[in-house]
Parts: sequence; structure tokens; C-alpha cells
Amino acid sequence: QVQLVESGGGQVQAGGSLRLSCAASGLTLSNYAMGWFRQAPGKEREFVATISWSAGRRYYADSVKGRFIISRDNAKNTAYLQMNYLKPEDTAVYYCAADRQYYSDKYSVIHDEYDYWGQGTQVTVSS
Repeated sequence: QVQLVESGGGQVQAGGSLRLSCAASGLTLSNYAMGWFRQAPGKEREFVATISWSAGRRYYADSVKGRFIISRDNAKNTAYLQMNYLKPEDTAVYYCAADRQYYSDKYSVIHDEYDYWGQGTQVTVSS
């Protein structure tokens, strides 16, 4: 049974930092591109960041570029999202997701292309 479990969310003041983790079980993470998405109250789920299986390719939403860093440790079957200089508009539930790759070092920004999702972790940034 595949599981993605996010952790590291919480409440922080604007300008602060948080590091989210996404621990995978039931799959080999090196076979998957990983992504982070978020959903604020009353809004649709939106793309945040993605990383290819080798970590050689990464892509960020414009809203987080220069502030967030996505990374992964395939040996630990874990992906990460380092969030710096947080803003109140970053407040949302953050989800990690895994996208199966076949002989490809691609990534995806498309929600529907991801095969597995975590349950989400709340991030609240106060002003």
C-alpha cells in the first residue's frame, strides 16, 4: 500500500521558515518525480514546486520562486520543501504528490498527472 505522509507544517510569523517533509512508503521514490501543491480556503489546489527523480530538474511557481527550495533524498524515500521568507498568502494546506516516471527525468506541474497524494499538512503564516 502506497502512502505519502507530510509533516513539518505549523504556524509561523511572516518572514519565518518551515521545512516540510514527505515520507513515502510502498513505493521506490527514485521511480517518481515529486511535487508539492497547496490549497488555501476557498481556492483551488495550486502547483508550488516539482523535482525530477534525479533532482537534476526543478521548477517552481512564480509566487514561491527564490523563497522555496524543493529537494529529495531517494535513499530515505523522502522529499522536502524548505520554505523561507514566508508570507501570509502562503497560508494553505500543503500536499506532496508522486508522479511515476518511466525512463524519464521529467517533472510535472499538472495536478492530474500525479499518481499518489499525501493527506496534507497545514501551514499558517501570521502577519
